[in-house]
Amino acid sequence: MSLSTTAHNLVVLAAEGGEQHGGNHDSLSPYLTGGGAFCILLLMLWVTTRLNRDR
Repeated sequence: MSLSTTAHNLVVLAAEGGEQHGGNHDSLSPYLTGGGAFCILLLMLWVTTRLNRDR
């Protein structure tokens, strides 16, 4: 089986499942999700820089 045949089969399989489950939910805001992820990453960066001091 070639790579293009495998890729085509995966695309067809994903397209069949996409009709039942759209993946977009009304309560999920991309701005809220992205903003939350950004805040968590900033918090992780702050914690890392506080703990990574040369003594």
